[in-house]
Amino acid sequence: MTLLENYAQIVGEDVIHHLELLAANLQGMKVVHVNSTREGGGVAEILHWLIPLKRELGIDAQWEVISGTDPFFSFTKLMHNGLQGKRVELHPDHLAEYERVNEMNAESLRKTLEEADLVFIHDPQPAALPQFIPNRRGKWIWRCHIDASRPFRPVWKFLRAFVEPYSASIWSLSEFAQPLPHPLYLVAPSIDPLSEKNIDLGHDELSAMYHKWGLDPERPIITQVSRFDRFKDPIGVIRAYRMVREFSPIQLVLAGGGAADDPEGEEMIRRVKENAGTDEDIHVLLLPSDDHRTINAFQRISDIVIQKSTREGFGLTVTEAMWKSKPVIGGDTGGIRLQVVDHHTGFLVTSPEGAALRIRYLLKHRDQLTEMGEKAHHFVLENFLVTRHLREYLTLMHAVMFETRERIETW
Repeated sequence: MTLLENYAQIVGEDVIHHLELLAANLQGMKVVHVNSTREGGGVAEILHWLIPLKRELGIDAQWEVISGTDPFFSFTKLMHNGLQGKRVELHPDHLAEYERVNEMNAESLRKTLEEADLVFIHDPQPAALPQFIPNRRGKWIWRCHIDASRPFRPVWKFLRAFVEPYSASIWSLSEFAQPLPHPLYLVAPSIDPLSEKNIDLGHDELSAMYHKWGLDPERPIITQVSRFDRFKDPIGVIRAYRMVREFSPIQLVLAGGGAADDPEGEEMIRRVKENAGTDEDIHVLLLPSDDHRTINAFQRISDIVIQKSTREGFGLTVTEAMWKSKPVIGGDTGGIRLQVVDHHTGFLVTSPEGAALRIRYLLKHRDQLTEMGEKAHHFVLENFLVTRHLREYLTLMHAVMFETRERIETW
C-alpha cells in the first residue's frame, strides 16, 4: 500500500484525488528544501513527511541541511529571538560569520541549487544562500516558521536585505508577515497522523509508561512537550503546577530536548531542573529528538496537555495532543490561537495563574474535559493534517511557477 493510500483511509479518497490532480502539472519538477537541522523541532518533522509525499506524487523533491559553526548558530539563535521581539545585540563579527557560513554552504550546494526549478529556504539560518548563487534558474521561496509579528527592528532590517530578492515568502499566520516586495502566502503547519508520534498505541504499551517513568496511574498527569526554550515558558508551567498542587494531587511531566541549531537549550534545562528542585512529582525528561513513540505515549496518558508559550510560531505539539483527543491549555499567542478555540478545544491563557485556574476547572469537570478533547480531535482532522498542508504547498507551487497564466488546467 502506498503512502497516499494509507492517508486515504483517514481523510478519504476525494482528498487524495485532489492532490494527484494538483501534482499533475508538476511532474518531474526538481524541488529542493533547505534548512539547518535534520532532527529536532517542527521544521524537521514537517520535512520528514513532506519530501516522501512529494516524491510519490511524481515531483523530484530533495532535502538539504546546511552546516555551520558554533558562532553561526549562536548568532542565528539571537536572530530567532530578535524576530520574536527580544532586544539583542548584533556584532559585526556575527554578521560576517553569518554571510561566510552561507557562502560556504552555497559553494557545497551550488550544483543542486542552480539546477532546481523551485527552492524552499526555511527560516533565517540559510536565508542568505541566494546571494551566493547568482546563476540560479529557478524560483526561490523563503518559508518563515517564526512569529515575526513584532520583531526587534535591527534584526529584521538585517534579514530583510536577504529575503527581499526571493520570488515569494510563506508565513504561518497573517499577523506574522512583514511587508516585502514579493507575493506573500499563508500556510499553517500540520502533523502526520501516520508517524510514530501520532499513531494509535496499545493499552499494554501505555500502561508500561507509568512504571518506566515512575508515574502514579491513580493521579492526574499534566504534560508539556517542547524544546527547553525560554519562549516555551517551562518555568511558568512549574509555577502553575505548584498552584494546582495546593488543591489537587497532580503530577507534571516536562518532556523534550534540544535541537542541533539551538545553543541555548542546556542553560534552560539547568534552570528548569533548578526550579523543579527535589519535587518527585515533577518529571523533567530529556528525550532524544527521534524518541517520537515516547512523546506519543506521554500525550496519550496525560489528562491535560499544556503549551504555555509566550511566543510561538505554531506549536505542533498542540496539534499532536488535540489529535489524541486531549484538551490543550495554551499560551494566548501566535499559532496556538489558530488551534486552541478558547472554551471549545481548550483554553488560552496569559499567565501561570490562568493556567492553574484552567487545569483545576478541567480536573473538576471531567465531562467538559472529554467533550473538549473530542472537539479537538475533529478540529485537527478538518484543518491540520498533512494532506491539507500538502494541498496548499502544491497550490502555491502552481501560483509561483505558472504566474503568467490566467488559468491552469489540472485535469
